[in-house]
Amino acid sequence: MSEEIRIYVADLAAYNAGHLHGVWIDATLELDDIQAQVSAMLAASPVEGAEEYAIHDFEGFDGYRLGEYQGLESAHEIACFIEEYPEFGGALLAHFNDLEQARKVAEEDYCGCYSSLADYAQELTEETTSIPQHLAMYIDYRAMARDMEYSGDLFTLETGFEQMHVFWNR
Repeated sequence: MSEEIRIYVADLAAYNAGHLHGVWIDATLELDDIQAQVSAMLAASPVEGAEEYAIHDFEGFDGYRLGEYQGLESAHEIACFIEEYPEFGGALLAHFNDLEQARKVAEEDYCGCYSSLADYAQELTEETTSIPQHLAMYIDYRAMARDMEYSGDLFTLETGFEQMHVFWNR
């Protein structure tokens, strides 16, 4: 992923008064730095006494949708997870909609990225089984992959052309 993971934090007092006032912030910065940028934005508000803010937009969350009233800490944790797992973090969060579960699956159940599930079935079979050379060409890895998927033993996330991330489903 080449896109910066950032949030647009809007000043709600200004917004309610008909002014667009906010700031784009790198959501992977330290939480204190994010809060300092929000405080500076509120201090520069065109409306006196501005205190409330909301996340009105976001970029780089790769398929995961932040809520408008998502807290800064939560948005920061999600952004850091996506930064840690840039190839599938956003898609995994969108799949589970739960950061802790997504983290557990990423750390414990990730099998790798393959161009197809059949490629994964072939790699797994060849690593775990001794296949006589004269029988190797008769193995139907696409059928094995289909059976693996139907059994519920694993799930996949497609994040691009021939980019299938495979996870055990425990």
